[in-house]
Amino acid sequence: METLQKHIPIHQWPEAEKPRERLRRLGASQLTDAELLAILLRSGTVGKDAVHLAREMLARFGGIRSLLNAGVRDLECFSGLGAAKIATLLAVNELARRGQREGLLKKNALCDPGAVMEYLYTALSERKKEVFKVIYLDKANCILDERDLFHGTVDAAMVHPREVIHSALESHASALILVHNHPSGRTEPSREDRELTVQLKKACEAVGIQVLDHLIIGQHKYYSFREHGLL
Repeated sequence: METLQKHIPIHQWPEAEKPRERLRRLGASQLTDAELLAILLRSGTVGKDAVHLAREMLARFGGIRSLLNAGVRDLECFSGLGAAKIATLLAVNELARRGQREGLLKKNALCDPGAVMEYLYTALSERKKEVFKVIYLDKANCILDERDLFHGTVDAAMVHPREVIHSALESHASALILVHNHPSGRTEPSREDRELTVQLKKACEAVGIQVLDHLIIGQHKYYSFREHGLL
């Protein structure tokens, strides 16, 4: 496909090189990220076919994960993306997240920590602001639900124990895993993180709910309070 001039529209390419035809013939796994993205985009822009536009987008955002986690404003700043293309990208990301969440529910959080961490990386690692999430578990440590409870700086002033407990009781949870992200990518807990964890642990224990862990999610890494002996 590199031999094709980028100003030639895809519908004029040889059948063997068109992304949609390649997908039908070979399967989606055989296509490059740019080809798959081009199928979602459906068309290019002036002077660029959809594959060329897709390559530029992947280079600009640093890969498929960062691209699909980009917000509306970031996408609007990229030349060649109109409202329809942006809506498609946002919808694909949300469908992928919901599918992963659906697969997470009812899993045993302690027996399958890899699935939990993969979901959390997808949900939180690219967020530009801090998000405080709670995972609710039953007596067998199977996941009942998960929710974003607070947005913004995560500290005792922003995260209210009564709301954490209220949501846990609503979900009939016996245990919780607390989670928040560090947009900086660093995962070392701050003094506020440590104080908040102690405060929430005491408040939950008072109503018979156990805090199993507090996870801090960074760029492709995490910090576990339980693994470091802080819970």
